[in-house]
Amino acid sequence: TVGALAAGSRGASMSSLSCSQPSSALAARSDRGVVPEEHVGATVNATVLDGRGNVVQVMSSVDGRYGQNSPKVDARGVVLTPAPRNGVVDRQGCDPATRFLVPARTVQWVALLQRGNCTFKEKILKAASFNATAVLIYNNFTEKTVMMGHEGTGDTVAVMITEAFGKELLAHLDRNLTVLVSVLFRPTKNINRGSLVFVSISFIVLMIISTAWFIFYFIQKIGSRSSQHRGQRHLGDAAKKAIGKLSTRTVKKGDKETHPDFNHCAVCIEAYQLNDVVRILPCKHVFHKVCVDPWLNEHCTCPICKLNILKALGITTSVPCVDSVVLDVERLGFAQASDSNQPPVNLDQLSPPHAEAAPRTPADISIAVTS
Repeated sequence: TVGALAAGSRGASMSSLSCSQPSSALAARSDRGVVPEEHVGATVNATVLDGRGNVVQVMSSVDGRYGQNSPKVDARGVVLTPAPRNGVVDRQGCDPATRFLVPARTVQWVALLQRGNCTFKEKILKAASFNATAVLIYNNFTEKTVMMGHEGTGDTVAVMITEAFGKELLAHLDRNLTVLVSVLFRPTKNINRGSLVFVSISFIVLMIISTAWFIFYFIQKIGSRSSQHRGQRHLGDAAKKAIGKLSTRTVKKGDKETHPDFNHCAVCIEAYQLNDVVRILPCKHVFHKVCVDPWLNEHCTCPICKLNILKALGITTSVPCVDSVVLDVERLGFAQASDSNQPPVNLDQLSPPHAEAAPRTPADISIAVTS
């Protein structure tokens, strides 16, 4: 049987490849019935045999595409091309006189035809008239396969393959080799255009909304930073103005700042020395001038009581100082008067004698309450 198939294939491919090729424009005009909406894939496997039935090469292509009106089933058989007529081979299978030399006892065979010169339907019907199981039509001007429309071709399987794969099969046939092919059905890839349009529009709308939101966010961010920067600059100018209104003096011998019991500078935690320049805040707290001025420039509040020096000096700003308190002039004046009239408390008198070893019990402790 293999010998008969080989003989038939040799007789069908004795002609040269020098036959004139149709132009792409002619192919486009003759291919009436191209339907691109659906893609039904086909895998085409080919086995090349020599005259003794030995396997020469095995090939495969997954780019096949079933015709629109073709049965979506598997098919197999020996590959045949149109027989030469007067030394010329009709590669397209469009000539009414075109014949296929089918070897005896061949049950299944597959026609290999080139696209162009006539409709897909005419090509398929020509091969079907010689009882072809399937028809492989390879493209002749592009590697892209199309969905063929060929209504009225019956149960003949029709598959389009790429130009490269079709010419490779044809080259083996021209070398008097036998080519066996099997066409395998692959799952359908349906393209729902409505869903595709909906997804595309949704994606575009989402991108527009996201882009608009990001632009608005960055504009707001830049505006907020600019406003904050202007407010901080205005606050710094107000702080410098307030610092200029605060009183300063130089520590001299006999000043209260030189007294051992006087508090240290709360900023640098250092005692006041002679000739130190100190700044006095509205809350009467005293600090080294070189220590408190940078603090006031940045915070505009007292480092100890958090008094807002701007409000205390009657300076208004659009940006409030953080950690600030309002100056209570009456309370501050009363506290200062009370502190000046009372002597400092000696804490040593409140500590227990060192000689007392036994701890006191609650019964030994008396608490006196005075007005």
